[in-house]
Amino acid sequence: MIKIKKLHKSYPMGNDSLHVLKGLDLHIKEGEFVSIMGSSGSGKSTLLNIVGLLDTHDEGEYYLNGQLIENLNEKKAAVLRNKFLGFVFQSFNLITYKTALENVALPLYYKGVSRKERQEIAMEYLNKVELGDWANHLPSELSGGQKQRVAIARALVTQPKVILADEPTGALDSSTSHAVMELLKEINREGMTVFVITHEEEIAKETDRIVRLKDGVIISDEKTNKSVKA
Repeated sequence: MIKIKKLHKSYPMGNDSLHVLKGLDLHIKEGEFVSIMGSSGSGKSTLLNIVGLLDTHDEGEYYLNGQLIENLNEKKAAVLRNKFLGFVFQSFNLITYKTALENVALPLYYKGVSRKERQEIAMEYLNKVELGDWANHLPSELSGGQKQRVAIARALVTQPKVILADEPTGALDSSTSHAVMELLKEINREGMTVFVITHEEEIAKETDRIVRLKDGVIISDEKTNKSVKA
């Protein structure tokens, strides 16, 4: 599903440049549940942005669902994002003046789905994350865990191939974090590839595979005991 070969990324820093990713090789198969771990500055957010087609790489190859990603303009990148990728962020990124239902339905609006149909689909996904009763509430009326569930429903509503979750539990307490990870596990069991960026060891251990980054290189790539499914 995601194949990266010899990936490099640098950013200009005055007269110099900052080499963030240094020749990464990474292969994530369809249906895997993978966490990318690393401290601040390790390159994990840069990797997520490249995988999510929010940024471009300098050298190397990136394949998404078998397609070589190169020379994309923003319109083409947006089409591929809408088709293959769903995003979940630490800060939820919900629109404050729209209800939970309207937030979940928004990606369908951009896909040209009719108002009636997108409301029906959005409600289906709110029910999936056990928030159907909160459909008409604004984000300000929801707890942190509820906001993240709305964000996950929004990510799922277009039926993407991959969920990219950037520190999805970073703003949550431990019990709520566990509930969110259980939801991501359920999504993964249904066959979706889930790619989690985290700096929390306990969260990473909930996934099937942990890839550790340090200073722009992969220092380990290991299965967890969670990868042995009953």
